[in-house]
Amino acid sequence: MKYRCVVCDWIYDPELGDPDGRIEPGTSFEELPDDWVCPVCGVGKEDFEPVEE
Repeated sequence: MKYRCVVCDWIYDPELGDPDGRIEPGTSFEELPDDWVCPVCGVGKEDFEPVEE
């Protein structure tokens, strides 16, 4: 499942990970470190919501 940042609409796709944040492809949203932040606007995981695909 993908997750959308409610602040800037950036989408976290587990299949892609977050290369700039050193998050490997295949990393689920739940597995992201607690201190991970949106690479676009810098908010934390609490500001993301699941995206219905």
